[in-house]
Amino acid sequence: QVQLVESGGGLVQAGGSLRLSCAASGRTVSSYYMGWFRQAPGTEREFVAAISRSATGIYYADSVKGRFTISRDNAKNTVYLQMNSLKPQDTAVYYCAARERVVFSNSESSYDYWGQGTQVTVSS
Repeated sequence: QVQLVESGGGLVQAGGSLRLSCAASGRTVSSYYMGWFRQAPGTEREFVAAISRSATGIYYADSVKGRFTISRDNAKNTVYLQMNSLKPQDTAVYYCAARERVVFSNSESSYDYWGQGTQVTVSS
């Protein structure tokens, strides 16, 4: 199985940018379909973006389309989430997740492995 560790979160002003990283260990990240989810206080965890093993399939939630970019570097065993034009409503804990089945899913329950999350706070 794979272990996932997120980093790169922090406090940023509205309009700013952050890049989140998800470092994998235990098994190579190239074996997995990868996703990013987020959870704001008092809400359920929601899908943000997903990327196929070869990065030929990339999907975004409508709320982040055009602002966020998911990518992966299988040689570095790392997945990234570049977040631009951040808004206060992007404030949440962001989680990286890995899925054994290599088809697209935006369902939290279909992902098999999760990181511990990294806090992103966007001030207005």
